Order: sequence, then structure tokens, then C-alpha cells
Amino acid sequence: MSKIQQINRRDFVKLFGLTSGGIILGCNSSTVEKKFKPSINKDFFKPNLFIHLEKNGNVTLIASRSEMGQGIRTSLASAIADEMEADWKYISVKQATGHEKYGNQNTDGSRSVRTKLEPMRKMGATAKLMLISAAAKKWNIAESTCKAENHYIINTINNEKIFFGDLVEEASKIEIPTEETVQLKKVEDFKFIGKTLKSVDLKDFTQGTATYGIDVRIPNMKFAAISRCPVTFGTVKSFNKAKAEKVSGVEKIIQLDRLVPPPGQFFGMLGGVAVIANNTWSAFQGKLDLDIEWNHGENENFNTEEFTKTLTERVQKTGKLVPGSRGNVSAAFNASEQTVEATYHVPFLVHSPMEVPNATAWFQKDKIEVWAPVQDPQTARSELAHFFNIPVENITVNVTFLGGGFGRKSKSDFVVEAVALSKEINAPVQVVWTREDDIKHSFYHATSVQYLKGGLDKNGKVTGWLQRVGFPSIVSSFKPLSDYASGFELGQGFTNNPYPLENFRLENIKAEANLRIGWLRSVVHIHSGFGINSFVDELAFAAKKDSVQFHLNLLGEDRVIKGKSNYPFNSKRLKDVLNKTAKMANWGKELPENHGLGVAIHYSFYSYVATIVEVSVKSEKVKVENVWTTIDCGLALNKDNIKNQLEGATIFGMSIALYGKISTKDGAVEQNNFFDYQMTRMKDAPKIHIEIMDKMHEPPTGVGEPGVPVMAPAICNAIFNATGKRVRSLPLVDLGMV
Repeated sequence: MSKIQQINRRDFVKLFGLTSGGIILGCNSSTVEKKFKPSINKDFFKPNLFIHLEKNGNVTLIASRSEMGQGIRTSLASAIADEMEADWKYISVKQATGHEKYGNQNTDGSRSVRTKLEPMRKMGATAKLMLISAAAKKWNIAESTCKAENHYIINTINNEKIFFGDLVEEASKIEIPTEETVQLKKVEDFKFIGKTLKSVDLKDFTQGTATYGIDVRIPNMKFAAISRCPVTFGTVKSFNKAKAEKVSGVEKIIQLDRLVPPPGQFFGMLGGVAVIANNTWSAFQGKLDLDIEWNHGENENFNTEEFTKTLTERVQKTGKLVPGSRGNVSAAFNASEQTVEATYHVPFLVHSPMEVPNATAWFQKDKIEVWAPVQDPQTARSELAHFFNIPVENITVNVTFLGGGFGRKSKSDFVVEAVALSKEINAPVQVVWTREDDIKHSFYHATSVQYLKGGLDKNGKVTGWLQRVGFPSIVSSFKPLSDYASGFELGQGFTNNPYPLENFRLENIKAEANLRIGWLRSVVHIHSGFGINSFVDELAFAAKKDSVQFHLNLLGEDRVIKGKSNYPFNSKRLKDVLNKTAKMANWGKELPENHGLGVAIHYSFYSYVATIVEVSVKSEKVKVENVWTTIDCGLALNKDNIKNQLEGATIFGMSIALYGKISTKDGAVEQNNFFDYQMTRMKDAPKIHIEIMDKMHEPPTGVGEPGVPVMAPAICNAIFNATGKRVRSLPLVDLGMV
């Protein structure tokens, strides 16, 4: 439940540097408690959303979530503007610093809209009520005879109107309405919600005036580059800095020890040797000229090729039974007309956002200030307090625009590095990773191997389903010896398999972590989406059934399953997106020679997605020609933004399927840059067709990630349709198909 409050202007101006004139409203909405949350003064007002209306009519929103290309600043601003009946041209957004008073600021999990939409709407509606009350008082008429429209309050008796800005002085004296009196608009009255809106940041983005982390400049700052051990968690044995010191611009060379986080908390930093210079190029060049001898440590012998073989052997044997299994799969297989078996592999993946990790920090005795492109500024703030023994209230994390994030920038190791160096040199410093650093020293999306076995009766109906899966758990980044996938990871597409199978058994196998494991866009759904959709297609072929119809049959009768969340699973909604996509793609149509269609469906972040891909295969090379995707994400806040995110997910998912692979040899990551960790290029982009289901009366659900898990299986199923060749291991480039 949210509580709208009027905020002390002095506090507001102090925090955000905005003019003190006008109405200032805050909203304190309940959020899930963050683990390892630092203690703060309970008497301090803790709003997580702000709205500031000035006498010139300008409305400023303080955005609590990070903007990394997903358009969240525009989407959430539109909710306030709609309920407020504001004119869009008066809306601007200012980014919040990291602070617990904002609630959970962690921008991942495709949850910003679904957790912030209602409080934002209530704020806009509250501001509107206050303006109506002010106008009614001025006219000496009943509030019921006033209405708000396009930045004006209108007297419906005589059509006289007053500009929002002209009501600021009177409205600032109005008592805040209680939440019970706030009425939200009906869906049919939306002006911005559910429509296509121009980004509030469009001018800055297109004119190059947007400030990303890497753009930050403050007086007297230095620049740093860090050489880290090629093997994860290795340390410096010795180093010779003589050659590096001769590079023009290099000022100092410092050894950084690894900071090991306490179990269950934070991310620390890898350590290494840092080169401090008066410009970035000199820092980079000096780093290249360092002569370092490393202690490679216990991961020195980690080779991904051998690890994949080990996981493949393990999934062929019985694993740990996962809760939620049911029935008797062995009996089902024995009674089946036929059984189908397959093993699927996804390699390690890296985020590789266009803007590499970077941070600017200034350590000043008893306070720290940071400027960085972070997805989780609160964890960064708490981590700095822990490692540098500075009171958390003395730490400011300024959140810049992110040039892509995909989960990598929710880890704050690069921020810790910058603060450690600033403390050492007693000056502000900017740490910038190279592309090679980013690829070789990341928090990687885990590799996985899955074994599936299914039974079919004489009518082609699935009678039993066995699935064994193994992948290094993200819990390993917090807790040593976490060698099995956690329950919340298996809940991302495995234990919540959408098919009502009578005989279903899920097993988990051991998978040690020898690299740092982290979130990547759609997380474990990449594994579950690939394995389940690929296997359903194999079952459909074995049963001699159409793949789309086979999915529909497997989904069974319409049903609603209530879980622990407020978003029950509705099988009809998943069927609807599948049927819609099949219609869009003209499924079943006659295709040119060497062309094929493939289908995949997935439920993730409470959204329903179906994708059909058309590929052509010539001289054994695959080209993705067309992609049709339908999403049911409940209330569609900004349709253009949703379309953009699904188009981005298409390219992201294609990159995973065609090129994505991180491999190690003797413990070191082999990939270096975009030449050997490739991305889908513009010339290879397919025609993308997006459909957004009209579900404005449903609560909003995730958008940024759900379009990713369907891409790889749809592509691989299309390849089979075109060639008869099954692809069970990614990426395609390893198979010579790109």
C-alpha cells in the first residue's frame, strides 16, 4: 500500500537541486525487503517516488530505477502524466541517487513497471485532486464541477480554465487527500498508458548530450586501467613496472589485493595491478606494458570442454530428485509405444554491453561519492560501506545512463575498484574496463547440460517426462560449495513446466562453479526455454504431429494455477499468444526450398510469449529471415517501448544462438573481443514482426527479458524443418552453420 506525502521543500532541494517553488509530492510504497539492508534512521522520511510541479507548469519526476535502454524513465513518467492529466511537453525526469528510501532500486528481473505502476498512477491522481481542490476554492464552486484536462483545470459550468502552474501557490496549501479518496482512471480513458510515446530522453540520446558513466568528468580526476589475473580468483605473485612507468602520462602503479566478500553478501573485487594516468589511453598502454607473474590458484586447470563432457556424463545418471516431481515416469516409459531421448547444451555466455563496466569515485576522508552506470545502486552503496568502513549515509552513488546492462551492471565490483584506487591516491579516479577485460573477467551466465526423455502412447500423447539438468548456480557467487542449482533457479521454467504432465520427474545434477556466475538477460529461462521447446519439437516429430498443435495439446484444457505471487499462470493466455503467432506467420504455408519454420513458447517474468522463426539454409549456412513474436504482458504501458524491447530481445537471442560462447583453457577465458565473441550484425538482422496482446485490464508483467528464451529453440527447430538436422548444442558457429 502506498502513502502519498507532501515533502519538505528544503530536503527536496538539498537532495536534487531543484527549484524550491511548487508542489512537491512523495510516495512511500511498500517493497520487498532487500537482504543485507543497512540500518538507517527510521524517523527519516523515506519516499521512493517524487513529483515536483512548478509555477511554470513543469513537472519533474524523480526516477528510482536505472535507465539502460529499456525506456523505464519514459514509461513510468507516462503513468503520472496520464493520471495527472498533464501535457507531455511539460514532463521531465531526474535520476535518483542510490538510497534505501526509494525502496528496491535493483533494476533487473523485468519488474520495474509491475512494481511501480500503481504508486506512480496514484501520485498523478493525487496531484490532480489537489489542483482540482485549489481551483474549486479559487472559483468558490464544488470540486465535482471541475475537471483536469491537458495541464488545465476546467470549470465545467462555464468552461473557464486555469493553468496547472497558476494553481501551485493555492494547491501547496491543500491537505493531502487520503488514499481512499484517490480514484484512478478507467482503462478506456487512458491518454498515455497503452499508447506510443516519445522518450523523455530522446533529445539527449539523439544529440549526444546524455551522460553515461564513461562520460563523467570531474576536476582533477585521474584515469585507471587494471590488469587482472587471467584465471578467476588468481593473485599477483610479482610484477615489474619499469616499462609501464616510461609510458607518457602514467603517474603511479598500484597493486590491488582481492577483496573477498563475506558469505552471502556483495561481490568484492578481483584485484590485480592498476595503472594510474592522466588520460585513459596512457592507462591502457601502461597496463599492456606491465610484466606480471601470477598465482593462478585452484581454477588453473578448468577447461570448459572437459567440464561439458563431465556434465554430459552426469546427466545420463540419476540425479537429485527435485520437489514437484509427480507420478511414475519409469512405469510410464515401460507402457509407452515409443520413447524419445535427447541431450542439450548451452555454453557459458557473457553480457558484453556496448558500454564496458566503468566507475568514477572520490574517496574523501569520511565520505565517498561515486558516479557509475549501475543497475543496483543500493547494493553498491552498502558494499562500499562494508569494505571501506564508511557510514552508509556518507556514501553517494550517482546513477548515470547505462549503455546496456543485461545484468552485468547489477554487480558492483568495478565500483569497488574505483573507490579503492581513489582512497590509495587521494584523488578522484575513473576506472574503465577494456572490452577484453569485460569478456575475460565477467560474472558469466552459467553453462548447462540437460537430458530429457519422453514417452508417447499410440496416439502420440505424452505419457511421461524425465528431465535432468545441471548448471553452476548463481548462489556460488555468494556461498562457496553451492554445487547444485537452487530452488529459485529451477523455478525459472523447470519446476513450473507449463504442461500438465501426469508423470513428471525433474532431477538436478552437480555442477561446480569455476567462474563467477551472474545474472544475464532472462537468466535460467535461457536453459529451460531451449531444452523444453527443442524437446517438444522432437516429440511432435516422433508422434508425427504438427508442432503448433502438439504444443496446444500438451497445454491441455484451460486452467489457472495460483502460486505464491499475485500473478496466477493462465494456460489460455499461453495458447492465445501461440495461436496469434501462428496466424501472423501463416504457419503451415508452403515454403521455398531449404526454408523452414520453427516455433517456441515460454512463460517468464509472468508474461506469455510465442515466437516463430523462418530460416533459410544454403551451403549449410543458416540465415534468419523472419521472426514473428507475440507477447501478453498484461497492461501494455508504452507499446512502442515494448516493441523496441522485443526487437532487442530478438537480436540478443539470435546472438546467443548463432555465436554466444565463452570457453576456457587452463583456467583462462579464450575469447577477447567482438571478433571472437560475435554479435548479430545489422546486415544479418531479420524482418521482425511484433504483436502485443490487448490485455489492458490485466496487471502489467515483464517485458525486457521474456523475448529472449524462445529465440534459440525456435531457430534450431526451424533448421530441422529446413534440413532434417537437429541442433542440440549451441552456438551454431561451432557447428559451421554461420
